[in-house]
Amino acid sequence: MFALGFFLLAGLLCQSLGQYEYDDEYYFPSAPVEGLSTPTCSQECECPLSFPTAMYCNDRNLKFIPIVPSGIKYLYLQNNHIEEIKTGVFDNATDLRWLILDNNNITSDKIQAGTIDKLSKLEKLLFSNNKLTKAPGPLSKSMDELKLIGNQLSSFPSNTLSGMENLTTLHLSKNKLTTESITGAFKNLKSLVLLDVSENKLKKLPSGVPPSLLMLYADNNDIDSIPNGYLAKLPALQYLRVSHNKLVDSGIPAGVFNVSSLLELDLSFNKLKSIPEINESLEHLYLQVNEINKFDLTNICKFSSPVNYSRLKTLRLDGNNITHSSMPDDTANCLRQASEIIFE
Repeated sequence: MFALGFFLLAGLLCQSLGQYEYDDEYYFPSAPVEGLSTPTCSQECECPLSFPTAMYCNDRNLKFIPIVPSGIKYLYLQNNHIEEIKTGVFDNATDLRWLILDNNNITSDKIQAGTIDKLSKLEKLLFSNNKLTKAPGPLSKSMDELKLIGNQLSSFPSNTLSGMENLTTLHLSKNKLTTESITGAFKNLKSLVLLDVSENKLKKLPSGVPPSLLMLYADNNDIDSIPNGYLAKLPALQYLRVSHNKLVDSGIPAGVFNVSSLLELDLSFNKLKSIPEINESLEHLYLQVNEINKFDLTNICKFSSPVNYSRLKTLRLDGNNITHSSMPDDTANCLRQASEIIFE
């Protein structure tokens, strides 16, 4: 279990560093090659003797979920052709902690009552790339991770996550969610640290986000402004990504990004004409492919001195209307820690 926990932590950290790509490989350790399964294992799957609490049913062209025997805690069903979750398949799986259903063909109306909603010890539900039109539920209050990426969700009622105070990561990207459809959906999630609502149809950043949040990803939406004081309500926020939206200067209130907690800010691929005001603590600022035509150093450093300077390590300005020659004379004193400044 130490190894599994380590890989989960490593995966979460990988999502927090720089402009990134990530996958779910760390969730899916290959079954040990033994040729032997525990006696109670479903014949379609493998339950290694060295890992008897796991049942590997992934990548087997299954069209159904086999009956899960008692004692199984980790169930791998990804990359199959499963279309429904029938009553009874989890009746003996009272200890199930992880349920991984990514890359199947399951629809919301084919999830029978008394299946997922009865898994009271479930901690992780990975249900990406299916055909869900609504979130499954009610879900276990023990859950710490929910992934519903790449479905057909257009609504997410405010009571969907009711009572889920242990939930730390929530992935809702690549759906059809609107600003109105997620109103009130994240209230009382006291432990939430990562919220991903990228590639939806949002016109505003989500409201009611808990102050525990560390990472907020809202890339590839239709957001044109940031509410005044939005980040002040999120004192732990370190990573904010709002690239590929419709942000303009008039939609950025003065000082809205000037918060000391923020380490990474991605505003690339928008319609900004100037560099927004940031805090000296920010380490990574991505502004490529906007319409910026001046290098306003005072928005990065109010003034420079031996102890007052920007902690920026990365500054991307490529795809704008400025060059190296646009930088003021005092730039070197302000950006003394920058190892990467890109103009082209």
